[in-house]
Amino acid sequence: MAITAQMVKELREQTGAGMMDCKNVLVEADGDMEKAVELLREKGIAKAAKKADRVASEGLVRIAFSEDGSKGAIVEVNSETDFVAKNQEFIDFVDGLAWKVLDWVDENPESFLAMDLDGESIQTVLQGKIAKIGENMNIRRFRRESEEGCKYVGYLHSNGKIGVVVGLKTEANLDEVSVMGRDVAMQVASMNPLFVDESKVDPEYIENEKKVMRQQVLNEGKKPEMVEKIVEGKIKKEVKEICLLQQKFVKNGEQTVAQYVEDTAKSLGKDIQVVSMVRYEVGEGIEKKEECFLEEVMKQMGN
Repeated sequence: MAITAQMVKELREQTGAGMMDCKNVLVEADGDMEKAVELLREKGIAKAAKKADRVASEGLVRIAFSEDGSKGAIVEVNSETDFVAKNQEFIDFVDGLAWKVLDWVDENPESFLAMDLDGESIQTVLQGKIAKIGENMNIRRFRRESEEGCKYVGYLHSNGKIGVVVGLKTEANLDEVSVMGRDVAMQVASMNPLFVDESKVDPEYIENEKKVMRQQVLNEGKKPEMVEKIVEGKIKKEVKEICLLQQKFVKNGEQTVAQYVEDTAKSLGKDIQVVSMVRYEVGEGIEKKEECFLEEVMKQMGN
Protein backbone atom coordinates (compact mmCIF):
# COMPACT_ATOMS: atom_id res chain seq x y z
CA MET A 1 0.00 0.00 0.00
CA ALA A 2 1.27 3.47 -0.92
CA ILE A 3 2.06 5.62 2.13
CA THR A 4 0.88 9.20 1.66
CA ALA A 5 2.09 12.37 3.31
CA GLN A 6 -1.36 12.78 4.87
CA MET A 7 -1.05 9.38 6.55
CA VAL A 8 2.34 10.30 7.96
CA LYS A 9 0.95 13.63 9.18
CA GLU A 10 -2.03 11.95 10.86
CA LEU A 11 0.13 9.39 12.68
CA ARG A 12 2.59 12.07 13.73
CA GLU A 13 -0.20 14.21 15.21
CA GLN A 14 -1.67 11.20 16.98
CA THR A 15 1.56 9.96 18.58
CA GLY A 16 3.98 12.89 18.54
CA ALA A 17 6.63 10.63 16.96
CA GLY A 18 9.08 11.88 14.33
CA MET A 19 8.24 12.06 10.65
CA MET A 20 10.69 9.34 9.57
CA ASP A 21 9.59 7.04 12.39
CA CYS A 22 5.95 7.44 11.35
CA LYS A 23 6.73 6.76 7.71
CA ASN A 24 8.80 3.67 8.54
CA VAL A 25 6.16 2.02 10.76
CA LEU A 26 3.40 2.80 8.25
CA VAL A 27 5.43 1.00 5.61
CA GLU A 28 5.99 -1.89 8.03
CA ALA A 29 2.26 -1.96 8.90
CA ASP A 30 1.24 -1.68 5.24
CA GLY A 31 -0.73 1.47 5.99
CA ASP A 32 -2.68 0.06 8.96
CA MET A 33 -2.89 3.05 11.33
CA GLU A 34 -3.71 1.04 14.49
CA LYS A 35 -0.89 -1.39 13.83
CA ALA A 36 1.48 1.52 13.17
CA VAL A 37 0.60 3.05 16.55
CA GLU A 38 1.21 -0.33 18.20
CA LEU A 39 4.60 -0.62 16.46
CA LEU A 40 5.58 2.83 17.72
CA ARG A 41 4.62 1.80 21.25
CA GLU A 42 6.62 -1.42 20.94
CA LYS A 43 9.65 0.55 19.81
CA GLY A 44 9.25 2.91 22.76
CA ILE A 45 8.64 5.87 20.46
CA ALA A 46 4.99 6.54 21.28
CA LYS A 47 5.86 6.25 24.97
CA ALA A 48 8.47 8.92 24.46
CA ALA A 49 5.96 11.12 22.67
CA LYS A 50 3.75 11.22 25.77
CA LYS A 51 6.55 13.06 27.56
CA ALA A 52 6.65 15.79 24.92
CA ASP A 53 4.44 18.17 26.90
CA ARG A 54 6.87 18.24 29.82
CA VAL A 55 9.10 21.31 29.90
CA ALA A 56 12.72 20.60 28.97
CA SER A 57 14.68 23.67 30.07
CA GLU A 58 17.94 22.10 31.29
CA GLY A 59 20.50 20.49 29.03
CA LEU A 60 23.77 21.13 27.24
CA VAL A 61 25.38 23.17 24.50
CA ARG A 62 28.20 21.61 22.51
CA ILE A 63 30.46 22.95 19.75
CA ALA A 64 32.61 21.29 17.08
CA PHE A 65 35.13 22.46 14.49
CA SER A 66 36.85 21.11 11.41
CA GLU A 67 40.56 20.43 11.82
CA ASP A 68 41.58 23.59 9.92
CA GLY A 69 38.91 25.77 11.54
CA SER A 70 37.10 26.42 8.26
CA LYS A 71 33.81 25.12 9.70
CA GLY A 72 32.18 25.50 13.09
CA ALA A 73 29.04 23.99 14.58
CA ILE A 74 26.92 24.50 17.68
CA VAL A 75 23.92 22.61 19.09
CA GLU A 76 21.65 22.88 22.13
CA VAL A 77 19.83 19.81 23.45
CA ASN A 78 17.41 20.20 26.34
CA SER A 79 16.39 17.81 29.11
CA GLU A 80 13.95 18.20 31.98
CA THR A 81 16.54 18.00 34.76
CA ASP A 82 20.15 18.97 35.28
CA PHE A 83 20.72 15.45 36.60
CA VAL A 84 20.13 13.99 33.14
CA ALA A 85 22.23 16.76 31.53
CA LYS A 86 25.19 15.49 33.58
CA ASN A 87 24.64 11.88 32.54
CA GLN A 88 27.55 10.65 30.40
CA GLU A 89 25.22 9.02 27.87
CA PHE A 90 23.44 12.34 27.37
CA ILE A 91 26.77 14.21 27.11
CA ASP A 92 28.06 11.76 24.49
CA PHE A 93 24.81 12.09 22.54
CA VAL A 94 25.05 15.90 22.39
CA ASP A 95 28.75 15.72 21.49
CA GLY A 96 27.88 13.38 18.62
CA LEU A 97 25.18 15.74 17.40
CA ALA A 98 27.63 18.67 17.28
CA TRP A 99 29.86 16.70 14.93
CA LYS A 100 26.84 15.79 12.81
CA VAL A 101 25.90 19.48 12.52
CA LEU A 102 29.39 20.05 11.14
CA ASP A 103 28.54 17.70 8.24
CA TRP A 104 25.01 19.04 7.73
CA VAL A 105 24.85 20.98 4.46
CA ASP A 106 21.33 21.76 3.26
CA GLU A 107 20.09 23.76 6.29
CA ASN A 108 16.83 21.79 6.38
CA PRO A 109 16.06 20.75 10.00
CA GLU A 110 14.12 17.68 8.84
CA SER A 111 17.11 16.44 6.86
CA PHE A 112 19.34 16.86 9.92
CA LEU A 113 17.02 14.70 12.03
CA ALA A 114 17.11 12.09 9.26
CA MET A 115 20.94 11.93 9.25
CA ASP A 116 22.55 8.68 10.34
CA LEU A 117 23.86 8.40 13.91
CA ASP A 118 25.21 4.99 14.91
CA GLY A 119 23.14 3.22 12.26
CA GLU A 120 19.82 4.96 12.95
CA SER A 121 18.31 8.35 12.20
CA ILE A 122 19.02 11.10 14.73
CA GLN A 123 15.25 11.34 15.35
CA THR A 124 15.05 7.62 16.15
CA VAL A 125 18.07 7.77 18.46
CA LEU A 126 16.55 10.75 20.26
CA GLN A 127 13.24 8.98 20.81
CA GLY A 128 15.12 5.95 22.08
CA LYS A 129 17.00 8.09 24.61
CA ILE A 130 13.72 9.62 25.80
CA ALA A 131 12.14 6.20 26.27
CA LYS A 132 15.21 4.80 28.05
CA ILE A 133 15.97 7.74 30.36
CA GLY A 134 12.33 8.62 31.02
CA GLU A 135 12.58 12.37 30.44
CA ASN A 136 11.51 14.62 27.63
CA MET A 137 14.46 15.77 25.50
CA ASN A 138 14.53 18.24 22.68
CA ILE A 139 17.12 19.06 20.02
CA ARG A 140 16.21 22.71 20.31
CA ARG A 141 18.52 24.44 17.84
CA PHE A 142 21.69 23.91 15.85
CA ARG A 143 23.76 25.92 13.43
CA ARG A 144 26.67 25.42 11.06
CA GLU A 145 29.07 28.25 10.23
CA SER A 146 31.18 28.10 7.08
CA GLU A 147 32.23 31.15 5.11
CA GLU A 148 35.12 31.25 2.67
CA GLY A 149 38.20 32.88 4.15
CA CYS A 150 37.02 32.46 7.75
CA LYS A 151 38.44 30.59 10.71
CA TYR A 152 36.08 29.50 13.47
CA VAL A 153 36.97 29.30 17.14
CA GLY A 154 34.77 28.69 20.16
CA TYR A 155 34.37 28.50 23.90
CA LEU A 156 32.21 26.46 26.29
CA HIS A 157 31.36 28.00 29.64
CA SER A 158 30.09 26.41 32.86
CA ASN A 159 30.32 22.80 31.66
CA GLY A 160 28.33 23.52 28.53
CA LYS A 161 25.62 25.83 29.85
CA ILE A 162 26.83 28.50 27.38
CA GLY A 163 28.50 27.88 24.05
CA VAL A 164 29.95 30.36 21.55
CA VAL A 165 31.28 30.11 18.00
CA VAL A 166 33.15 33.13 16.59
CA GLY A 167 34.04 33.67 12.93
CA LEU A 168 37.30 35.43 12.01
CA LYS A 169 37.97 36.56 8.44
CA THR A 170 41.73 36.27 8.03
CA GLU A 171 44.58 34.76 6.05
CA ALA A 172 46.18 33.63 9.30
CA ASN A 173 46.05 29.92 10.10
CA LEU A 174 44.06 28.46 12.96
CA ASP A 175 47.03 28.13 15.32
CA GLU A 176 47.85 31.82 14.91
CA VAL A 177 44.37 33.04 15.86
CA SER A 178 43.15 30.31 18.22
CA VAL A 179 44.09 32.06 21.48
CA MET A 180 42.71 35.43 20.40
CA GLY A 181 39.57 33.79 18.99
CA ARG A 182 38.93 31.93 22.22
CA ASP A 183 39.34 35.17 24.18
CA VAL A 184 36.78 36.87 21.95
CA ALA A 185 34.42 33.90 22.33
CA MET A 186 34.82 34.16 26.12
CA GLN A 187 33.87 37.84 25.83
CA VAL A 188 30.70 36.88 23.97
CA ALA A 189 29.86 34.25 26.59
CA SER A 190 30.43 36.69 29.44
CA MET A 191 28.97 39.95 28.11
CA ASN A 192 26.32 38.63 25.70
CA PRO A 193 26.61 41.35 23.02
CA LEU A 194 23.71 41.67 20.59
CA PHE A 195 25.75 42.69 17.53
CA VAL A 196 29.32 42.26 16.29
CA ASP A 197 29.89 45.97 15.72
CA GLU A 198 28.10 49.27 15.08
CA SER A 199 27.70 48.55 11.36
CA LYS A 200 25.67 45.42 12.18
CA VAL A 201 23.20 47.10 14.54
CA ASP A 202 19.61 46.71 13.37
CA PRO A 203 18.22 50.21 12.55
CA GLU A 204 14.81 49.12 13.84
CA TYR A 205 16.39 48.24 17.18
CA ILE A 206 17.93 51.72 17.40
CA GLU A 207 14.65 53.44 16.56
CA ASN A 208 12.79 51.42 19.18
CA GLU A 209 15.42 52.26 21.79
CA LYS A 210 15.27 55.95 20.90
CA LYS A 211 11.50 55.94 21.26
CA VAL A 212 11.75 54.49 24.77
CA MET A 213 14.57 56.83 25.74
CA ARG A 214 12.70 59.94 24.55
CA GLN A 215 9.78 59.10 26.81
CA GLN A 216 12.12 58.37 29.71
CA VAL A 217 13.88 61.73 29.29
CA LEU A 218 10.56 63.59 29.10
CA ASN A 219 9.35 61.77 32.22
CA GLU A 220 12.48 63.00 33.99
CA GLY A 221 11.30 66.55 33.34
CA LYS A 222 13.99 67.55 30.83
CA LYS A 223 13.28 70.42 28.47
CA PRO A 224 11.80 69.20 25.13
CA GLU A 225 14.50 71.02 23.13
CA MET A 226 17.19 69.00 24.97
CA VAL A 227 15.59 65.60 24.45
CA GLU A 228 17.23 64.62 21.13
CA LYS A 229 20.72 65.59 22.31
CA ILE A 230 20.33 63.57 25.50
CA VAL A 231 18.91 60.58 23.62
CA GLU A 232 21.82 60.59 21.13
CA GLY A 233 24.25 60.48 24.04
CA LYS A 234 22.40 57.58 25.61
CA ILE A 235 22.32 55.67 22.31
CA LYS A 236 26.09 56.05 21.81
CA LYS A 237 26.66 54.70 25.31
CA GLU A 238 24.32 51.75 24.72
CA VAL A 239 25.97 50.85 21.41
CA LYS A 240 29.27 50.45 23.25
CA GLU A 241 27.57 48.00 25.59
CA ILE A 242 25.69 45.90 23.03
CA CYS A 243 28.32 45.70 20.28
CA LEU A 244 31.08 43.14 20.78
CA LEU A 245 33.94 45.11 19.24
CA GLN A 246 33.05 48.31 21.09
CA GLN A 247 32.85 46.59 24.49
CA LYS A 248 35.63 46.91 27.05
CA PHE A 249 37.73 43.76 26.84
CA VAL A 250 37.01 41.67 29.97
CA LYS A 251 40.63 40.50 30.26
CA ASN A 252 41.99 44.05 29.95
CA GLY A 253 39.65 46.92 30.73
CA GLU A 254 42.13 49.40 29.29
CA GLN A 255 41.24 48.43 25.74
CA THR A 256 38.21 47.50 23.68
CA VAL A 257 37.75 44.13 22.01
CA ALA A 258 38.42 45.83 18.65
CA GLN A 259 41.78 47.10 19.95
CA TYR A 260 42.69 43.66 21.24
CA VAL A 261 41.92 42.09 17.85
CA GLU A 262 43.88 44.85 16.09
CA ASP A 263 46.91 44.29 18.34
CA THR A 264 46.89 40.58 17.51
CA ALA A 265 46.61 41.33 13.79
CA LYS A 266 49.58 43.72 13.96
CA SER A 267 51.72 41.17 15.80
CA LEU A 268 50.96 38.59 13.08
CA GLY A 269 51.21 41.03 10.20
CA LYS A 270 47.88 39.75 8.90
CA ASP A 271 44.42 41.32 8.84
CA ILE A 272 41.80 39.88 11.19
CA GLN A 273 38.10 40.78 11.21
CA VAL A 274 35.50 39.42 13.59
CA VAL A 275 32.59 38.83 11.23
CA SER A 276 30.18 36.57 13.11
CA MET A 277 29.22 35.19 16.49
CA VAL A 278 26.72 32.60 17.68
CA ARG A 279 25.89 32.31 21.38
CA TYR A 280 23.63 29.63 22.83
CA GLU A 281 22.70 29.57 26.50
CA VAL A 282 20.85 26.54 27.81
CA GLY A 283 17.17 27.20 28.34
CA GLU A 284 17.21 30.88 27.40
CA GLY A 285 13.70 31.96 26.47
CA ILE A 286 12.09 28.77 27.76
CA GLU A 287 9.44 29.29 30.40
CA LYS A 288 10.21 26.85 33.19
CA LYS A 289 7.29 25.05 34.78
CA GLU A 290 7.33 25.40 38.56
CA GLU A 291 5.81 22.50 40.48
CA CYS A 292 5.29 21.84 44.16
CA PHE A 293 7.78 19.20 45.30
CA LEU A 294 5.07 17.21 47.09
CA GLU A 295 2.86 17.25 43.99
CA GLU A 296 5.77 16.01 41.88
CA VAL A 297 6.46 13.14 44.29
CA MET A 298 2.77 12.17 44.32
CA LYS A 299 2.71 12.28 40.53
CA GLN A 300 5.71 9.96 40.32
CA MET A 301 3.95 7.54 42.73
CA GLY A 302 0.85 7.58 40.55
CA ASN A 303 -1.38 9.26 43.14
